[in-house]
Amino acid sequence: MWQRASRTAIAASLLLASVANALPHEDDHSMNMDMDMDMNNTYEQPESPSKASDDSPMSYFAYGKHSSTVMAHIGLMVLAWCFVLPVAVMFSVARSRFALPSQFLFVVFNALGLLLGIIYNSQTPDLYENNAHHKIGWIATGVISVQVIMSLIFAYAGRGESDAASSYERAEFLPVSTDEMAETPTHPTGIHHEYRWSRDSGQGTSLHSRPSSSSCASPSEEYDTFVKPERQFPEQPPRSRSWLRSTFVDRFLASRVPRMVSNRALRILNIIYLVIDRIILPFGFIAIATGAVTYGGIMRGREIFNGLAHFIKGGIFFWYGLLTLGRFMGCWADLGWAWNVKPSSEIVGKWKAKVPTGEFTESFVIFLYGASNMFLEHLTGWGGKWTATDLEHVSISIMFFGGGLCGMLFESRRVKHWLNTTVLQYPSNLRRNGSSDVAWQPPDTQGVSLNPMPALVILLLGSMMGSHHQASMISTMVHKQWGNLLVGFSFARCMTYVIMYLKPPTSYLPARPPTEIVSAFCLISGGLIFMLSTRNVVDTLEYYDLDPMFAFTVGMGLTAFIMACEILAIAIKAWAVKKESRPQFRPFQFPA
Repeated sequence: MWQRASRTAIAASLLLASVANALPHEDDHSMNMDMDMDMNNTYEQPESPSKASDDSPMSYFAYGKHSSTVMAHIGLMVLAWCFVLPVAVMFSVARSRFALPSQFLFVVFNALGLLLGIIYNSQTPDLYENNAHHKIGWIATGVISVQVIMSLIFAYAGRGESDAASSYERAEFLPVSTDEMAETPTHPTGIHHEYRWSRDSGQGTSLHSRPSSSSCASPSEEYDTFVKPERQFPEQPPRSRSWLRSTFVDRFLASRVPRMVSNRALRILNIIYLVIDRIILPFGFIAIATGAVTYGGIMRGREIFNGLAHFIKGGIFFWYGLLTLGRFMGCWADLGWAWNVKPSSEIVGKWKAKVPTGEFTESFVIFLYGASNMFLEHLTGWGGKWTATDLEHVSISIMFFGGGLCGMLFESRRVKHWLNTTVLQYPSNLRRNGSSDVAWQPPDTQGVSLNPMPALVILLLGSMMGSHHQASMISTMVHKQWGNLLVGFSFARCMTYVIMYLKPPTSYLPARPPTEIVSAFCLISGGLIFMLSTRNVVDTLEYYDLDPMFAFTVGMGLTAFIMACEILAIAIKAWAVKKESRPQFRPFQFPA
C-alpha cells in the first residue's frame, strides 16, 4: 500500500500530542495518484493531508522519543562530514603536516556520531526497513577509515627502529612529481614564471613547494612517478607524525610498518588514497541526503522514483555549482579551466596538455546524461502506455543528447583546424603576404572556449520546468523557482563569454570573471531547490501551510553559507601549500 510518507509522518507527530495511542490515517483517494515524476500534470489534486489510514508507516521524525539522541547524532555527523572532513581533504591534497591529525579528528567525531546512532537504533523500532542510509553510512565510514590507515602507513613506511637518518636510507617509497624532477637540475629557481602548476590551485604557491595536488584535480595522475632517493638525512622526523612522537603507538608503528609494506604495495595504496581524496566528499553528500530521507520517512514504495529523480538531478546541479566556484577561485588552472590561458606541455606536462577544455567536459556530461536518460523516462510506467508527459521528458533527454554533442564538436581542435584550412589552403596568398601577417594568424578569440551550448541547454531546461504545470500551486511555484535559477546561471555564463570575447585572457593565472560567482550561486541554490521540489517535500509544505518562499529563503541562505565554506576550504589548502613550501628538510638528492 503506497503512502505519502512525509505527510503521514507530520500528521502523526501532531495527532499523537492530542490523541493517545492514535495513529494518523490517510484518505484512500491519495492511493490512486499517478506515480510518475511530479512534473506530470495528469494526477489529481491531493486532498487535505489531515487524514491518513490506520496502517500508515511511522517515521523517525514523527516518533518523537529519544529525540535528543538522534539530534546529537545528526549534529556530530554534520560537524564531521561538512566541516572537519573538507578541511582534512584540503590538508591531504596539500601534503600538509596537519592532514593526519585532521583525519583523526574526523574519525573521532564520526565514531561518536556512529555510537549515538547505534544507541538510538537500539532504543527505537525499525521505522524505515531496508533503508539506504545505514548501508551507505557504514560504507562511507569504512572508506575514510581505510584512508586514515593508509596515511599512517605512508607516515611510517620509511622509518624503522633506528634513527631518522637510516630510515630514509631504507625508504622504498617517495612520491615525486616528474615535472619538478625535470625542473630541479636545470632550473633551480623553477619554471620560467613564478607560479608552480604541477599540483595546486594556483593560490599562493611557490616553486619550492613540496609536491601537492590541486584541490579539485583529477585523481588519475597525482604523481607521475615514484623514485627511491639516495641516502637522505632529514633534520627532523616527518611532520605528518610528529604529533605522535615518543609515544607507544609511534614506536610500535615505526618498528613494524617498514617491514610489512613493499614498494609495489605502496604505489597501489597511493593510487587508492588519491582516489578516495576525490570521491569522499560527494560520498558524504550522499550519506547526508539519505540520512535526511530516512529521518523524514519519505520516498517509500514507488515514491522512490520521484525522489531519486529530484535528488540525483538536483545533486548534479549542486555539485556543478561547487565546481564552478572552484574554477572561479583558480582550481584546474593548470588545465586552463580557470578562465586563463592553458599552460604549455613544457610547463604542466604532456598529460595535462591533452586534457580537453572545461566546456568540452561540461558538454560531455550533458551528452552522457541525455544518452542514458532517454531510456529511463518511462521507468515508473514500465509495461504501460506512454503518456504525453513521458514524451516530453524523453524530448528533454534528446535535447541534452544533441546539445552536448554540439558542444563537444564546437570544442574539437580538429574541427577548428579543418575550418581554418578552408582559408589557409591558398599558399600563394600566404607566400605573397608572409606568414607574419596578422591576417593569417588565428584570432585571440580562438584560444578561448566561447561555447554557449551547456548554458543554452540549461537555459531551456530551466525555462521549461519553470513553466511546467504541477499538481498544486506550491509545487508549480517551487519548480518555477529552481527553473528561474537555472535561467540565471545561463545568463551569467553568457556574460562570462562576452567578457572573454571582448578581452581574451593572456595570463596563466585565473582570470576570475565576477559573473562566475553568480553562475555558481544559481547552480548551487537551483540544485537545492530542485531537491526540495520532491513530491513528498511539497506535501510537507502544504501540510504546514508554508508558502514556497520558505523553501526559497532557506535554500538561498544555505547556498551563501556553503559558498563561504568552500572558499574558506580552498584558502586553507592554499595556506597549507604555502606553509609546506618553507624549507624544512635538506634537499632531496636524485640519482644522476
